[in-house]
Amino acid sequence: MEEPDSYIPVRIDKYLTWQYPEYSRSYLQKLIRADQVHVNGVSVKANYKVKETDEVDIDIPNPLPLEIEAQNIPLDILYEDMDLLVVNKPKGMVVHPAAGCYEGTLVNALLYHCPDTLSGINGVLRPGIVHRIDKNTTGSLLVCKNDEAHRFLADQLANHSIRRRYRAIVHGRLPDTEGTINAPIGRDKKDRKKMAVTSDGKYAITHYKVIAAWKNYSYIECRLETGRTHQIRVHMKHIGHPLLGDDVYGPAKCPVSGLQGQTLHAMILGFIHPRNGEYMEFTAPLPAYFTELIDRLGRE
Repeated sequence: MEEPDSYIPVRIDKYLTWQYPEYSRSYLQKLIRADQVHVNGVSVKANYKVKETDEVDIDIPNPLPLEIEAQNIPLDILYEDMDLLVVNKPKGMVVHPAAGCYEGTLVNALLYHCPDTLSGINGVLRPGIVHRIDKNTTGSLLVCKNDEAHRFLADQLANHSIRRRYRAIVHGRLPDTEGTINAPIGRDKKDRKKMAVTSDGKYAITHYKVIAAWKNYSYIECRLETGRTHQIRVHMKHIGHPLLGDDVYGPAKCPVSGLQGQTLHAMILGFIHPRNGEYMEFTAPLPAYFTELIDRLGRE
C-alpha cells in the first residue's frame, strides 16, 4: 500500500485509520464527533480533507474498565477457533448489555466462556461483537477474539461481502416467488425508537424468495446486501407483508397464540476467515418453535 501522504488531500477519518490502524474507522469517527480530533487547533467533521501542512491532534481516551459480569450461561457454539466464534443465539437473549439490561446477555455468556480473549474495538459493553441481531431473532452471530480479526471481518461487513441468509414467516401471500426490496432505511420521523423507509435514509437492499405459501402466511428466505437496523422487518412491512409475531412493525395483536417476537432466524453466515483467507460458511438449524409453527401452518 502507498504511504498515506501520497493520498493527501483525503478525508480526516480515513487518514486517521492509516495513522492508528489499531482502531476502527467507526471508533475514530466517534472521536471526531466528540470534538476529540483537532486540525490546526480547530475541531473538524469527518469529511474534512487533510492537507500536507495541517497539524492533526487526537485525544484518545483511556479504555474504561469492563464491569460487566461474566455469567455461566450455556452457549450453542457452531464453530470456534483462536480468532473467532460463531454462536447460534436463542430467542429472547439480548446480544449486549444496555441501560436496564446488564445480565443474561450474550456478552455476559461470552465473558465467562472466553475471558480476556475478546476484541475490544466496539467498547466495554460490546466486547467481541462484530454485528448484532435483535433480541427475538435467533440464529448465527459472529464474535471475534482479537482486534485484528475484528477489523478484518468488520471490513467484510462494511463491503457487504459477508453472506447472510435469513428465514422468516410473513403475513399474507407474496405476489411473486422472488423479489428485491430497494428502499432506504432511517429513523422513523414519528417514533425515534423505530426504523422506517425514509427518503433521507441509508440505502438498503433485501432479496427474498418464497419457500412455501399458505392461506394467510408465507415462509421466505431473505438475503441481505446491506445490514441496516431492523432491515428485514422494516422492508417486509414496507411491502405490506410484516413478519409474523413482530410486535413493533406488525399488527398490534398477534394472530398466533403464545408467539413472542418476530419469526426471524439468521440461518446462514459465510465469510472469509481472517487468518487463513479461506471462505467458511455455517448453518444454524431452525429452532424448535419455528419448525413447529411451520408444521402447524401447513396443516391449517
